[in-house]
Amino acid sequence: MNDRPRDEHRTARSRKATDEEADAWRDLVATARRTAADGLVVGTSGNVSVRVGDTVPVTPSGVPYDRLTPDDVTGVDLDGRQVLGTLVPTSELPLHLAVYRTTDAGAVVHTHAVHATAVSTLVPELPLIHYMATALGGPVRVAPYAPYGTEELAGNMLRALAGRTGCLLQNHGTVTCGATLDQAFDRTAQLEWMCRVWLTASSVPGLTPSLLTPGQLAEVQERMRDYGRRH
Repeated sequence: MNDRPRDEHRTARSRKATDEEADAWRDLVATARRTAADGLVVGTSGNVSVRVGDTVPVTPSGVPYDRLTPDDVTGVDLDGRQVLGTLVPTSELPLHLAVYRTTDAGAVVHTHAVHATAVSTLVPELPLIHYMATALGGPVRVAPYAPYGTEELAGNMLRALAGRTGCLLQNHGTVTCGATLDQAFDRTAQLEWMCRVWLTASSVPGLTPSLLTPGQLAEVQERMRDYGRRH
């Protein structure tokens, strides 16, 4: 996947990035590298984007994150037309744009995290193993499988994301969104952790994990409304 010459991932040059877009690109590359460093992706799998007005800086296709530089800024408009850079945007562009067109999200992180991907093959919804499901808006759904990079996958994802800030993609991985790159990344890490907890608990022979009830989760959601606020 990574053995093609770098030039094969380039398109015709587009306009120069604004200062805000250039800053967003640096933050985006740092977040993408965090997904690799934390084991949430392998090689060039997964992708990250951030919205700056009507422009979406996004990781390019087939280029390892540690090879990206400040000059490699890659971005599209909300219709998917490339407006920044020369590298070809990620093949999962429909997935990212679908989120920005239908929500007020400021960033999207997509990974192939091991435990989350495993859970996506087992259940239609991550069981309520921990109250931090509230950080994602409630029980995390699994979007039915569709080929990567397709509008079908984007549509399945949007239905799974309804009322949520994260979902699983069947036999594929995770998608989370947030107001910022840090928030989207933190939600990805939280989702992977919950999947790992459920898989670990479920693997104990002869025992079944206790799960939270919808009522218990609603109580936590109410308590967390004021979490971190000063009184």
